[in-house]
Amino acid sequence: MAGIATRYVTENELNTKMSIEELRYNFTEEQVFALIPKQTAGRKKEGAVSNTPDTTQEVEPKEGTVNVCQISPKETIRDLAERIIRDNISKKEVEVIAKALSGTASNASAGLSRHTRLRRELKALGASKKIISTTFIPDITCSANKIQKENRLLRENEGIYYPDHFSLESVKERLDSYVMSNIPDKQALADVMIMLCIRPGEIKDLHIFNGNVTGSLEKNEERAKQLLIWIQEAITSGQLKDPGKPGVLWFNTFLKKNEFLPEVGKPLLPSSLRKLGAVYAVVSHGAKNLSEAMTIASEALRHSADNHVSPAKNYTIVNYRPPWGIL
Repeated sequence: MAGIATRYVTENELNTKMSIEELRYNFTEEQVFALIPKQTAGRKKEGAVSNTPDTTQEVEPKEGTVNVCQISPKETIRDLAERIIRDNISKKEVEVIAKALSGTASNASAGLSRHTRLRRELKALGASKKIISTTFIPDITCSANKIQKENRLLRENEGIYYPDHFSLESVKERLDSYVMSNIPDKQALADVMIMLCIRPGEIKDLHIFNGNVTGSLEKNEERAKQLLIWIQEAITSGQLKDPGKPGVLWFNTFLKKNEFLPEVGKPLLPSSLRKLGAVYAVVSHGAKNLSEAMTIASEALRHSADNHVSPAKNYTIVNYRPPWGIL
């Protein structure tokens, strides 16, 4: 795309000093407005483009085109799903909305994530399978899978390095020493996230029951449940901030403290804790071969002993250092 744009600019001898009138020989009025959105306020000069779009005329979108105006800038994905249900929007319109939703994302992977969230909200609201399936855009899925594959290969080359402070032994020692009557801190939050291989956004809603800590670093179900509830109650009461809120950087800052920086590699991220937990679960449960290791990692990541379908390989790329005496 960049190459095409560069060739077009060169062939038509376009430059930043050209007037609007000159640009209009090469672009439509709408394209000129997009290129030069800011105009001097006041009476329009002859031939100038208004900085206020004409809303008196309804423009019929062409077949297959994306009308981004169907999504309000202030509209969340949940709001969007509710509007689709409330207004009984057709399959064709839902497809246009889905394309617009991914079209404003930074890349195809982010666009696919938005589609997934939209499907989840639609399903929760009782949308029909036909409407939900309309949000599957094959081109976006294909491009996103390609990006994810490239990122996975990159992670395999880089790995995750961690400081001794977050070694298996250190984390287990702290987990065993926590007292439920005390107020948990950021360190306790990080350790519990490692223990349960959990994402920041899952910490408030996860429940442990019927042996579903299989694969967890903490093998005692009751102890694991106590630690989780301890963290959840602290978040609910406001004693501990919620790490799942988007745009919150305090937890990232905590993990980047000087004493937590590894000797090599990049600082840990909240997502790194989940991956550390998967590897530690495999080690603590004494996996005898790769197949068993992947099964344990899958159970830990999915929080269920019955679900073995998990991209465990994506989450076990950690430069693990076994302590002396352990092979």
